[in-house]
Amino acid sequence: MSAKTQKAEYRKRFEERIDELRWLYCEIYHNDMQGFTWLCDSMYEFYEERNVNLKKLDRAREKDKNWYHSNKLLGMMLYTGAFAGTLKGVQKKLDYIESCGVNYVHLMPLLESPKGKDDGGYAVADFRKVQPELGTIEDLRDLTEEMHERGISCCMDFVMNHTSEEHAWAKAARAGDPEARKRYYFYDNWEIPGQFEQTMPQVFPTTAPGNFTWFKDCHQAVMTTFYPYQWDLNYENCVVFNDMVGNMLFLANCGIDIIRLDAVPYIWKTLGTNCRNLPQVHTLVRMMRLIGEIVCPGVLLLGEVVMEPAKVVPYFGSVEKPECHMLYNVTTMASTWHTVATKDVRLLKRQLDQVFALPKEYVFLNYLRCHDDIGWGLDYDWLKNFGMEEVAHKKYLNDYLTGKWVGSDARGELYNDDPRLGDARLCGTTASLSGLEAALYEKDEEKAEKAVKCIVMLHACLLSQSGIPMLYSGDEIGQLNDYTYKEDPDKQADSRYLHRGRFPWETVKEKISQEIFRTLRKLEQIRAEKEIFSMEAGTYTFETGSDRVLGICRELDGKRLVSYYNFSGVSVKIDKGILGDGKGYKDLVTEKKLSGEAGEIEGYGYLWLYRE
Repeated sequence: MSAKTQKAEYRKRFEERIDELRWLYCEIYHNDMQGFTWLCDSMYEFYEERNVNLKKLDRAREKDKNWYHSNKLLGMMLYTGAFAGTLKGVQKKLDYIESCGVNYVHLMPLLESPKGKDDGGYAVADFRKVQPELGTIEDLRDLTEEMHERGISCCMDFVMNHTSEEHAWAKAARAGDPEARKRYYFYDNWEIPGQFEQTMPQVFPTTAPGNFTWFKDCHQAVMTTFYPYQWDLNYENCVVFNDMVGNMLFLANCGIDIIRLDAVPYIWKTLGTNCRNLPQVHTLVRMMRLIGEIVCPGVLLLGEVVMEPAKVVPYFGSVEKPECHMLYNVTTMASTWHTVATKDVRLLKRQLDQVFALPKEYVFLNYLRCHDDIGWGLDYDWLKNFGMEEVAHKKYLNDYLTGKWVGSDARGELYNDDPRLGDARLCGTTASLSGLEAALYEKDEEKAEKAVKCIVMLHACLLSQSGIPMLYSGDEIGQLNDYTYKEDPDKQADSRYLHRGRFPWETVKEKISQEIFRTLRKLEQIRAEKEIFSMEAGTYTFETGSDRVLGICRELDGKRLVSYYNFSGVSVKIDKGILGDGKGYKDLVTEKKLSGEAGEIEGYGYLWLYRE
């Protein structure tokens, strides 16, 4: 494509969106046209710097705007260092990633962060440099280029809310630079911070209490919502927004297809509010969407909104004015593990009903385990109907999933434990939480078989939901907890490293690992091949005749998938009434035909019953 044609391409995208972008920018930044002009100039510079192959991918995705709605997409989250040592190492492992059926890789934080003060890579010291031990920006470009050649999309975190105290902006601010200080929240005394604290909840009340930190060297308090070494950025300053957009576009030009907006609900602060989910946040995200559609329309925004569904859904925006392309589905993850512990599917069914009722345009990323802890943000008002009080019920869940409850084989650990409020969060791999670790330690083959069934059933349930299923690296081979973090002074205080351990390449070919791998691959291949798993399918839950068994039905163009998931370890009678006479149905896994008679489903069993 000639330079003239490319300019025309950019101009068309720009002119279609500039009026709304200008209006939003002037509204939030009080008609600062100097800042707006600078932003527009930098946008065109990033477009010009975008390489030919990425522009070609942009055009293809512009023609197929719903390319990421495909049931053929399967994601995997991984830490570069734990998985393969370096970015070059990940590149050498792309054959393995492809063998998993994965075509969407989420590289967990890998930008330059100070050792011992990085919170897993979320305290960024330089948005344009890779952590030295992991490689270089050129290594990242090489990796994404080969990924694209193989049809694999790449996702990376973009930490919006804060920078490391070691970032150049923070260092200049600490040294007294007045312009740099405007990028953060600096106060000469505790008067204003004290007023903020009256309405701002604390993110980590036990490990990092308070939302401000006093720095003796500059004799000022700085807003540090998450940790003292993570300084909150002040988005009321248009320079912050402009520069952070530049950092986002830089990553897009490195070949990143999905930008994960970390902690996005927190980015705007207003005194007298809880400083979360404020209207200005949505304005900023909408502007980022417009900017992306102009400069790099093939790149998606993924919102990390770890809150209840009512506060999550608004981050999709509206059909006319969309914000994020995709959102994390954290509530289903928590509800799933709640169901593992209680053997009662009613809460999970209720929560899935809420998700399934949303417009099909809304795309969620679904996962059993993510890199983070599991917080118990459940619907306690509803659970009270069954005699479950919040604090006591949280304690039960944590006791069960850490193996303290009699009869539990789960092996997890707590994070940020606050016994008074019962607000501890849970850590652990899928396999260890499912009982495989305990079974192997006890050398109990029957327990191990039961744990494997649980792991597979949970993944089958994940794969049948609407959205993009995300594997957590290692789950596909039953990776267990890694307790070596306790020997590392930089990690031992953070139990989340329990499930962020080194990938156990030495166990990949072991019998149990291969059993899990092969079974999951079969399910994933069925999902990719059958149109019934498309996000266009109507999806709903149904009554199965047992509170231990979840039922999910998918329907599309006369096709139907009726699926059952037993969350208990014992056989349960189920009602197959939804199948009618059962004619025309077959089990997609065994390929056996079946009838609609009442039957049983084995402990931790599942059924995928399909009719053309």
